Amino acid sequence: MGMREPTYFLLAGLLDGPRHGYAIAQLARELSDGRVGLSAGTLYGALERLSDQGLIQPVEELRVGGRRRRVYELTEDGRTELLQEAERLRQAADVVTARLHANPEIDRVAAEVARRTEERLANR
Repeated sequence: MGMREPTYFLLAGLLDGPRHGYAIAQLARELSDGRVGLSAGTLYGALERLSDQGLIQPVEELRVGGRRRRVYELTEDGRTELLQEAERLRQAADVVTARLHANPEIDRVAAEVARRTEERLANR
């Protein structure tokens, strides 16, 4: 099984450099088109878990408006795992894309299934 989507986008948020936790969460939400939204408790638990796994590491603590902000960076292991997951997802997408291009009937059948599902839901 692959990496969970929140983990993937939290790590992706650190690809271009260190960030503090809240900034990582904001970027993860942005990169995922809003699918990854983490509460503060979930976010900091995830960051601690990723740090314990050696995928990220704290690099400094800042005081901003009297609040402590811990800044994290991606480790080499974190970067490697993220890139492996990106490749796994790309390969999986390639399988589906190739099947769709090889058999246009799949698109027609999928569209018909979607239409019938919408009709059933509308008639409830």
